[in-house]
Amino acid sequence: QVQLVESGGGLVQPGGSLRLSCAASGATITIDAMGWYRQAPGKERELVAAITRGGTTDYAGSVKGRFTITRENAKNTVYLQMNSLKPDDTAVYYCNARNLLEKHYWGQGTQVTVSS
Repeated sequence: QVQLVESGGGLVQPGGSLRLSCAASGATITIDAMGWYRQAPGKERELVAAITRGGTTDYAGSVKGRFTITRENAKNTVYLQMNSLKPDDTAVYYCNARNLLEKHYWGQGTQVTVSS
């Protein structure tokens, strides 16, 4: 089993920045990819960004150039630096980990609200 704990959400004005962190514990040696998903009210959960153990990244088109995902394997932690935030980025952000058997684990979610 893998446990994920997120931190760093909050309220920010449009154009501002936030950094999300997610620390994994438990069977972390089995984790391959880690990433962030988000879910806005009335919408489906969507991939925001992901990064493999080897450092390969993938981003949703709507966040490319504004968000950066990084990972510290030694700390089993993944970060999401979010810049130039827009009201459309408002959502609950969930940390995700995928193990070598394609099993997914989820954090509890952290609210990000972009509003003036």
